[in-house]
Amino acid sequence: MRAVVQRVDGASVVVAGETVGEIVGEGLCVLVGVTHEDTAEKAAQLARKLWSVRILEGEKSCSDVHAPLLVISQFTLYGDARKGRRPTWNAAAPGEVAEPLVDEVVARLRELGAHVETGRFGADMRVSLTNHGPFTLVIDV
Repeated sequence: MRAVVQRVDGASVVVAGETVGEIVGEGLCVLVGVTHEDTAEKAAQLARKLWSVRILEGEKSCSDVHAPLLVISQFTLYGDARKGRRPTWNAAAPGEVAEPLVDEVVARLRELGAHVETGRFGADMRVSLTNHGPFTLVIDV
């Protein structure tokens, strides 16, 4: 699994004009990509890392300050544009594999005590955020 994590001062996801997920104030906006070898165990590992990684103001984690997370599925994180002009998506898991694993990340975060908002899997989403720093980190598990 791969996550692009951004420290934010608020973020939201809009689908067809409707806000489906939103966090206000300090938190993390997390784009999650799933590849073919990923498992529920990797989803749990990613959730633990997201909850505990110390990248918020003052080197705090979401667990330290109970900061919210906005988690959005993003198959394009496994795109490959090294050859030609059009990326390939061969490394990205198909939706029937990826969706339950993204849901597992969210469920495990919630079990840890996190407030988690989400996008809508497979939808045409508009993501807005205020990147604080800017601070962006890639986490592979």
